[in-house]
Amino acid sequence: MTKVHVVLRKEDIDEMALADRKVAVVFDVLLATSSITAVLAAGARSVIPVRDAEEAKEIALRLPEGSYELVGEYEGRTIAGFHPPAPLFLQTVCPGKTVVLSTTNGTVAIRRAQPARAVYAASLLNSPAVSEHICRLHQEETIIVICSGSSGRFCLEDFYGAGYFVHCLIEQGINAAELSDSATAAWFFYRQYSDEGKAKEVLSASRVGRWMTAYGLEKEIDYINRHGSLSAVPKLELGPFGLELRNMASTKVAKEGISP
Repeated sequence: MTKVHVVLRKEDIDEMALADRKVAVVFDVLLATSSITAVLAAGARSVIPVRDAEEAKEIALRLPEGSYELVGEYEGRTIAGFHPPAPLFLQTVCPGKTVVLSTTNGTVAIRRAQPARAVYAASLLNSPAVSEHICRLHQEETIIVICSGSSGRFCLEDFYGAGYFVHCLIEQGINAAELSDSATAAWFFYRQYSDEGKAKEVLSASRVGRWMTAYGLEKEIDYINRHGSLSAVPKLELGPFGLELRNMASTKVAKEGISP
């Protein structure tokens, strides 16, 4: 029985099939899910993923003044009046805030994955934490790892991130025999470039990575490449203003009275 499958583009998501005992894990390594991970780890209250700038502005009108930050891009350009979705920068402005996030690919993929039993956002930064959480709480479900891609195109960095996540699942005890061919291919690819130096080559060689380097964002790539450095577990939940990603790691700390 296939336990883990990798979807190569958000356009390939079968929303009806997701509703049947599936857990979705969405990757948009450059930049959306890395930004989500970083801001929640830095103390943002939650992240509201929206499909476009208009939806972001509508939600902002319902939020208390001063309680939120608008963050977003469309086709690589920062939306006017929004912060750019850059993890290092966002950590300085988002603690304690609700982040309303609009991106071309990552937030759209998260919304498309909504029919799944549970939806998580993952990146190189937090794959070990998310894999441990899923293996502990979702032992009976099939895991669908979704590469957001870029406007219908395959993305190298998302495939690499999916491979790292599959590797983390195997370290948690998932049997390699339970991987689909696409999950196995992603895992094999990750293993060829598993150290952070080679991973940087993969990220920088990708189409989006080349664009980021050209615009002076290499420090953001270096930060995103910090494998397993954050413990945030972003999960899609229904909040007072719609669907929002909350950090399940901080929820666990609050419930158990553990010091962060």
